[in-house]
Amino acid sequence: METSDIPALNALLNSIATLLIISGLVAIKRGKKKGHRSFMTAALAVSVLFLTGYIYHKYSVDWQNRSIGADGAIRAVYLVMLLTHVLLAMAIVPLVLRVFYLAIKGRYESHKRWARWTYPIWLYVSVTGVLVYFSIYVWFPPMAV
Repeated sequence: METSDIPALNALLNSIATLLIISGLVAIKRGKKKGHRSFMTAALAVSVLFLTGYIYHKYSVDWQNRSIGADGAIRAVYLVMLLTHVLLAMAIVPLVLRVFYLAIKGRYESHKRWARWTYPIWLYVSVTGVLVYFSIYVWFPPMAV
């Protein structure tokens, strides 16, 4: 695997995390606590793999401009999405760790309260991570200079 393959792998990991997070929510809504635990643990593991790949990639390549090759409304929407993605991605790590800690300690009422906020943020970060990848590498790659 080349370093240039990491963004695509990360998008795949984010996609898998998205499916696992949704599956975890569906499982708990159906009262399937063991399934919920399995899905959410897998989502955490996949997210850790993503974060490892993301950090490795950022430190392995030149810090080049990785913006999209689009202007106007498309660029504006992308920049808003990117800004919210980055800000929430920084917040989601401690939130997810807190929710997992509460579950492990058996503090389910607190876990549930924190998860109500954490779940949609984690899902948003996972989905927008995939959209950022597609925006930069597939739909609107940067213009060559």
